[in-house]
Amino acid sequence: MLLAEIVPTWYLLPLAMVISLVYSASRYELPDVILKRAFRLCMTILIAMSIAFAVLWGLSYGL
Repeated sequence: MLLAEIVPTWYLLPLAMVISLVYSASRYELPDVILKRAFRLCMTILIAMSIAFAVLWGLSYGL
């Protein structure tokens, strides 16, 4: 597979994971709390991006 064929959308999952993990690690000290909050924040980010994608797709459907 060529690098040019990789869909940039697949970068959203690792990006959301890294952002949520770093943000949670900067706010909390206990590893259990960090992982729980990071997972919750990652899911929130992915759901919000999915909703935004669905709205934009719906608005541009008839164009």
